[in-house]
Amino acid sequence: MDQRARVEPDPSFTDTPQSGYTRTRYGGTGGQAPVEAISMQGVSHNLPVDAAQVIRFFGLDTTTTPTSAPPTTAPPTTAPPTTAPPTTAPPGGCRVGYTVNAWNTGLTASVTITNGGSTAINGWTLAFTLPSGQTVINAWNATISPASGATTARNVSYNGSIAPNASTNFGFQATHTGNTGRPTAFTLNGTACTLV
Repeated sequence: MDQRARVEPDPSFTDTPQSGYTRTRYGGTGGQAPVEAISMQGVSHNLPVDAAQVIRFFGLDTTTTPTSAPPTTAPPTTAPPTTAPPTTAPPGGCRVGYTVNAWNTGLTASVTITNGGSTAINGWTLAFTLPSGQTVINAWNATISPASGATTARNVSYNGSIAPNASTNFGFQATHTGNTGRPTAFTLNGTACTLV
């Protein structure tokens, strides 16, 4: 038996989320209708992306309650691994690449840290100041706090080591109030990095 849902050809809901945009939902009227289409008038072929709406459509902005009880097995007898405390940046310095992709009131940033030294970095903390009006709403491959102003990104459990002449990458999504610039300075474990 075919398990795919059938969606009627007539829309269940149509609205105008902003000027020149028409949103049509099929198969439901809520924010997670099975099919949602947005037509845009007066935009170029380089379509703007509203990441918040994409996150909402896929249900990534809500938490779910598990449908089954958690396992009843005994907890492990050894402590989980922890990330080693950051070491100082090695002689030879570090380089930071920073790329911004911005739209209306949002942006994503991709940050690459390169170890320019001859010894490995074991545990890293990258400090920088976000431009005024930028606020981080989520991050990947790092933890970032606070969400605005003088900010610190820290490695997660699987990317704490950076071998000599190797790189690691993390990114984040942020809102902005018009300033989509990049930070002007970065320090890795307290040592200034070159911005490339």
